Amino acid sequence: MFNHAIVCPPSSSFSKGLTSAQLGEPVLELAQEQHAAYCTALKRCGIDLIKLDPDPQYPDSTFVEDTAVLTRNVAIITRPGAASRRGEVSSIQARLRPYYSSIFKIQSPGTLEGGDVCQVESHYLIGISERTNEEGAQQLAGFLERDGFQVSLVDLLKSKGLLHLKSGIAYLGDGRIVLCPDLENIPLWNKYEIIPVDPEEGYAANCVRVNEYVLLAAGYPRMAAKLSTLGYRTIALEMSEFQKMDGGLSCLSLRF
Repeated sequence: MFNHAIVCPPSSSFSKGLTSAQLGEPVLELAQEQHAAYCTALKRCGIDLIKLDPDPQYPDSTFVEDTAVLTRNVAIITRPGAASRRGEVSSIQARLRPYYSSIFKIQSPGTLEGGDVCQVESHYLIGISERTNEEGAQQLAGFLERDGFQVSLVDLLKSKGLLHLKSGIAYLGDGRIVLCPDLENIPLWNKYEIIPVDPEEGYAANCVRVNEYVLLAAGYPRMAAKLSTLGYRTIALEMSEFQKMDGGLSCLSLRF
């Protein structure tokens, strides 16, 4: 169960952020509307929002998930693999201080982005990607293991279609994992029930279980039908402008 979420609306420089999507330039006003709808959905899930001010200095700062990894007891401030994003972490750390007495930091030469970290009950999966290197992953693993969690590393470097681990996987609770085709042949998943994402709906893999709901990108009817059949209550959200900037639903909040 989550009680809080940190969010940050897209700023006036949003279109200057990092992207490889080649889907065109995002429309700021539409991105702001989609972000507002996302915040409304989180409130519907019972979440108390902690809102940061838009920060034009950091075009990617709306993707707050990449700046920290949060457990019940500790907060780990990341060191983004994209150098242009490293200044984002200071405002996140300041907002977390009232909630966490134990705050740690990933140190150079380690790099880590929160989008590469997926919690599956007491087990954390950490993706090794172009944004998260092995040194950063091992530093995070040390913090998590001291907090009582198990950790496994997942090599994403051959999965060219995935920016982050959570671009292709989501844990829904109930022993169920949503999984895109790029990650299917990994033995780690053998003990879970897999909800496969159709190849044409790959973006839908980045869905988010938030308390009694699953947030799902709108426009992916096959995944929506699978979740409905399994009994999940879903909230479909338009994500077109964030998809243009390589962002997904999980990226837009830090939930704890």
